[in-house]
Amino acid sequence: MIHKILNDKPTRLFIFLSSFFVANALIAECIGGKLFSLERTLGFAPHPFSLLGQDGLTFTLTCGVLLWPIEFVMTDIVNEYYGPRAVKRISYIAVALISYAFLMFYFAIKIPAEQSFWITSQKDQGIPDMQAAFSGIFGQGMWIIVGSLAAFLLSQVVDVWIFHKIKKRTGEKKVWLRATGSTLVSQLVDSFVVLFIAFKIGKGWSYQRVIAICMVNYAYKFTMAIVLTPLIYIIENRIERFLGHEITHQMKHAAMYKTNE
Repeated sequence: MIHKILNDKPTRLFIFLSSFFVANALIAECIGGKLFSLERTLGFAPHPFSLLGQDGLTFTLTCGVLLWPIEFVMTDIVNEYYGPRAVKRISYIAVALISYAFLMFYFAIKIPAEQSFWITSQKDQGIPDMQAAFSGIFGQGMWIIVGSLAAFLLSQVVDVWIFHKIKKRTGEKKVWLRATGSTLVSQLVDSFVVLFIAFKIGKGWSYQRVIAICMVNYAYKFTMAIVLTPLIYIIENRIERFLGHEITHQMKHAAMYKTNE
């Protein structure tokens, strides 16, 4: 029985896509605590600007945004071949495992650290207190965790819904429209929700500041959604070569019509 399942190409593909999806989401959450300058990364000096009365804004982003555009590409691929129920299921799994990971991070932070060696083991590297460093990296604030998970889950639901509605109208044509269109809307939802929960509710930021920073973050996500559109076609081409044209067509048809939302 197990050999039959593992030898089934659509099943093997789903296992791979699901595993990559969950791993990508977990990595994005783990590295999201680091901020970087997009301008300096591209070789430009930051030029602060004003937006909605908020001064000193630059394209300072979390490292998590490096992976989230890929996550939404994977969402569209799974939706294309396996349907909305499959996307929702792996999204719930991802949220559950990310929550589990943060719980384990919390326990690891609270466990008493080894005092005679480990605490000062990286002092020569400029890290005088390894416990403080460990806590700073893995101990994200509760509101940030809640906001991030809520934004991820809500944006996934929005992405699935828009993607499926466009696909029902266009059929198998215009992959770019349903993929990019759903991503552009869901990324906006993701950007606003995480900032609203983490900083409006969690830290009392004004709506102007939340929206201004949301627009800065969304400008990056908007651009990446457009840039990564060709990747959808590349992945779909590889999948068709792996599964064959007939199976691919059957899966797309089933994903479009044989769903119980």
